[in-house]
Amino acid sequence: MSSVTLDSRLDATVGGKTAKLFDRAFGMRTVEHLLSHYPRRYARRGELTPIASLPLGEPVTIVAEVQSVADRPMRNRRGSLVEARISDGNGTLTLTFFNQKWRLGDLTPGRRGIFAGKVSEYRGHFQLAHPVYELFDDEATARMTAEATANLPIPIYPATATVPSFLVAKTVGVVLDVLGPVEDPLPEALRQAHRLLDARAALERIHRPDFLEQVDAARETLRMQEAFVLQAALFQQRQFVRAMSATPRPPGDLLERFDAALPFALTADQDSAGEQIGRDLEGGWPMNRLVQGEVGSGKTLVALRAMLQVAQSGGQSALIAPTEVLAAQHVRSIARMLGPVLAPELMPTLLTGQLPAAIRRKAALRAASGQARIIVGTHALLSETTTFADLGLVVIDEQHRFGVEQREALRAKGTAPHVLVLTATPIPRTVAMTVFGDLDVSTIRSMPAGRAGITTHVAPLAERPAWFGRVWERVAEEVAQGRQAFVVTAAIDADADIIDDEAPVADGGDDAPAEGENAAPRAVVRGSGRTHWGVVQVVELLARHPAYADIRVAMVHGKLPSDQKDEIMQSFARGEIDVLVATTVVEVGVDVANASTMVILEADRFGVSQLHQLRGRVGRGGVPGLCLLVTEAEHGSLARQRVEAVAATLDGFELAEVDLELRGEGDVLGDLQSGARSSLRLLRVARDADLISAARRAAETVISDDPALLRHPALAQAIERRIGNVERAALART
Repeated sequence: MSSVTLDSRLDATVGGKTAKLFDRAFGMRTVEHLLSHYPRRYARRGELTPIASLPLGEPVTIVAEVQSVADRPMRNRRGSLVEARISDGNGTLTLTFFNQKWRLGDLTPGRRGIFAGKVSEYRGHFQLAHPVYELFDDEATARMTAEATANLPIPIYPATATVPSFLVAKTVGVVLDVLGPVEDPLPEALRQAHRLLDARAALERIHRPDFLEQVDAARETLRMQEAFVLQAALFQQRQFVRAMSATPRPPGDLLERFDAALPFALTADQDSAGEQIGRDLEGGWPMNRLVQGEVGSGKTLVALRAMLQVAQSGGQSALIAPTEVLAAQHVRSIARMLGPVLAPELMPTLLTGQLPAAIRRKAALRAASGQARIIVGTHALLSETTTFADLGLVVIDEQHRFGVEQREALRAKGTAPHVLVLTATPIPRTVAMTVFGDLDVSTIRSMPAGRAGITTHVAPLAERPAWFGRVWERVAEEVAQGRQAFVVTAAIDADADIIDDEAPVADGGDDAPAEGENAAPRAVVRGSGRTHWGVVQVVELLARHPAYADIRVAMVHGKLPSDQKDEIMQSFARGEIDVLVATTVVEVGVDVANASTMVILEADRFGVSQLHQLRGRVGRGGVPGLCLLVTEAEHGSLARQRVEAVAATLDGFELAEVDLELRGEGDVLGDLQSGARSSLRLLRVARDADLISAARRAAETVISDDPALLRHPALAQAIERRIGNVERAALART
């Protein structure tokens, strides 16, 4: 029996030279890595067509005899050309090979065989350039083999210049020939319920199908395997977390006093999420919960109520935010919500890297001593010099801005602290199952009362360039009514290509910009004809605009000193600035009730979720919101579709599904992925919702009954192969 298993090293199975090629091209080092490199499509060899009636440009398979072969130097470049003439008795065809003299000893006159390739024409004669072929000694064998293999699907693999598809197929064939039994990670009941193949048959049929109809069953089996193994790993991680001990944090008078002083009632969703979090905090294991909600739905209030529950027993909460602007805003917002009695008691403290040294030392001392029970900061919270007296709750705001290692560094500053992850980017259900399967999820859909709502319009400059001028007039009209406006660009200075590091654009549009005439004033015009805007260019434009002579314009971006950014934002909040030109440092958390208008230039350079987030900065009070999405993207382009999708609805959950559909989960998952979560192969979260749900239910049953998988060794091995130690550590830190 063969000793080759899925865990076997590739170099020991196919040889060091081939293995090195696959390692460099795809990072493959084991048999499992290779066999999980599935064909992306299948081609047909073509019918056994007589040479006399070959279709030009089509793949064909023919049986023929070599009539002659010659080697000659090429005329216009160095090297030689081997030309072989073959015939099936009714017609002739030329085979050509560049710099392959060894073909002379292979294709000798009189040899018969099968020849396959794409037909091309050169100087009035049909030819096959670099065809694949198999030679036989007698014609009857050749014809029988040709008829048997003519309709076999040819797997086409993701390939590189150094590892072409045919080499992948050949190497896969070598490995499958020596592969021993494959243990099935799927429970027998799940496999039978979905009429799936066994693991060995699925690999054979996806890589070497006898006919195309076999491929679907193989894919379905391997998709379920992928979903089941991932879900089992996530549930296993959840069980590991629940085996840890955490300090229970029961509620008390702090939360009661806070709730009694609130001037409004919680929404039903806030109340529900709060109850779920409250129960988690009283439990004996660490909470691991994601709260997702619409922009402006009140997630910060929910998080603050959790902080009060932790503070009741003397515990501290650390809230990490992606930008200094947002961190400062959070501290002010929390202090305002706590009020003049509770705020001094809990002492919400700001700790960021750009604070003056004396203020920062004072903030760090408050955290270390336990005097501050709420600490809000940026990456400064991760510093080795930042310590806590009793870190009981970690709150991660806009988690997609933080890497796994950063989140772990903060959690490690406490003893099994509770973790609350916030996101204002609604997550499609299937993505939540696939990416956050080890987290409990709370959703806030309902919005607080009193919001006036937002109207969104696209300004399509490719078709209507004159609308650019109207955008600025419309902003001036809003300011004339005593309201304020944001103008957002992707860059600080388009002329110098300065992008705001603190406010990265989530995903740019790849579509070509509009060509031709455009009446819009241009900031920086690239060779493509597209206008690029930065904060600097917009401020210069408005300084020259006659309607803005008495309008107070300011700019803010991530390169400004922390205290200057904070002062500008506070001035805007106080109504001392009419129009704030900014990068996406204002994307989240900025709350100015009087801001009515949001203009986003080059809107197609932003992702759907980011546009939705930016739009959420206006219409937050009793003033109706207006969002103008300015774009030069052509009608019908993918970039334009993203912008129009945002204009079509205010429902962030609907937009999340649209985004998934338009861009695919590879882009949507983005930084949410880590370890196994970034290695989806056949599984597609947009398409396989039902399959993922079934796998999730089955995995939960297995892990609940057998957390260590002692009775499911094949599944344990599959998790180890697919997840590995590094990825398992990443799962543990998420």
